[in-house]
Amino acid sequence: MNDAQNPHVLSEDIALRIGLAARALPETDPARLLQVLADVVGLPPSISALDGLTVKQLKAAADGELAEVDAESLKAALALLKGQGADIEPPPSIEAPLTDPPLTEADPPAGSIRVACASNGGELLDGHFGSCRRFLVYQVAAGGQRLIDIRDIDAGAQVDDKNAHRAELIQDCHVLFVASIGGPAAAKVVKQDIHPVKFPQGGDAREQVAVLAGLLADKPPPWLAKIMGQATDERVRFERDTEEA
Repeated sequence: MNDAQNPHVLSEDIALRIGLAARALPETDPARLLQVLADVVGLPPSISALDGLTVKQLKAAADGELAEVDAESLKAALALLKGQGADIEPPPSIEAPLTDPPLTEADPPAGSIRVACASNGGELLDGHFGSCRRFLVYQVAAGGQRLIDIRDIDAGAQVDDKNAHRAELIQDCHVLFVASIGGPAAAKVVKQDIHPVKFPQGGDAREQVAVLAGLLADKPPPWLAKIMGQATDERVRFERDTEEA
């Protein structure tokens, strides 16, 4: 049977929409999303049918398959299903490192750390850990930062544990900035000795990393001081000073 005779064959446009929408949903692949759409609009889904979809329908479809997904992720996925926002802004250019040689060893130069930012487009900090398109990796030192790597995620890769796989992609980093992350995924990140920090409102990745660079130039909080390798007595002294202030 050729494509024209198969009623379940998706057009390239619809397949792209479904693929992008699945990436916007945590713990969801195109096959899972296609099952939801089959329950709501049938197969193959038409452009007109997708244009009429609502968040309420997505949450109720397939016995509540997506019922636990947060509203913002569902709205983002719905927009992509309707063909909105498919032209994703390309990632920024990699910059020269702050140190020479570049920060590539497991142990960073004194006072310098790596930060991974979950991103879907441009230089935005807007990704859910389980569905973001890429990680922007910054080298951060007191008063400065550089984008030293961009690690795209192969959504089609066959892996046993998607969260563990993503954590391994940034295992040389010390901090993860992410718009959202679930408990099990956070545990996989922490297992790699990475400190996750959530930014529910998202924003500009470089601006958030710059704030961290400012902390490195001043008195870092205890969790950050530990990452930087400060002596225990220095961290304890900072904690005591904070409590007395």
